[in-house]
Amino acid sequence: MDLNLQNKRALVTGSTVGIGYAIALRLAREGAEVVLHGRSQGRVDDAVKSITSEIPGARVRGVTADLATDAGARRLSAEVPDVDILVNNAGIYGAKDFEELTHEDWTRIMQVNVYSGATLAQQHLPRMLERNSGRIIFISSESASNIPVEMIHYGVSKAAQSALARGLAERTRGTAVTVNSVLAGPTKSEGVEEFVRGLAKQRNLTESDVEKEFFTLARPGSLIHRFATPDEVANVVAFVASPLASIMNGGAIRAEGGLLKNML
Repeated sequence: MDLNLQNKRALVTGSTVGIGYAIALRLAREGAEVVLHGRSQGRVDDAVKSITSEIPGARVRGVTADLATDAGARRLSAEVPDVDILVNNAGIYGAKDFEELTHEDWTRIMQVNVYSGATLAQQHLPRMLERNSGRIIFISSESASNIPVEMIHYGVSKAAQSALARGLAERTRGTAVTVNSVLAGPTKSEGVEEFVRGLAKQRNLTESDVEKEFFTLARPGSLIHRFATPDEVANVVAFVASPLASIMNGGAIRAEGGLLKNML
């Protein structure tokens, strides 16, 4: 299927690995001009090299900025002043008991997962509205609805992200601009792979055994009963970013393997 993304300009934050990289790769494969983003110049360079080697002629460049600071988010806005597609994918997570969460923990997770995306949207939404064309997509999580007890601060940040997307969508009323969030489920990204590998080694199990146990005990509601791949999430995001998804606006679009039982 041709997603009609040729000559579209896209910025994907947190795109040197995992879901972000898969999204950037898919958009580049569809003919979009893509700006990759990461915190490390080395990783950004490696990601750019990887995509251009896989897709000869791909128009890809990279920008470094630390979105854990407001200055970093504003620097990224200045470096990439105008795009057709903004994918706010950069995010952090980590298990920590609620009683142990510090003010710094809350500030950091909200800055990276919510505030940085708000800053970038504040930069790009007015330009999109002015030309009556554009897509803003927040990569949220099923944790926005199923708040995980082991990382409540993460779930709160993802719920805020989806609420932000819905609020911004209200500002697009009567235009061809859309703002959506995508609720990704547990995905086999770099961090998850390392966690599974380490746990398997520690408990003398196979990685497949660890995955099965996770979905039996921790996420029994999953209908696919496995981790999603970054490519599977990227396929959904690429469609939402395309002109073919023009009717999808203000939604929390599910790509979580059936974990959420609510139908609406």
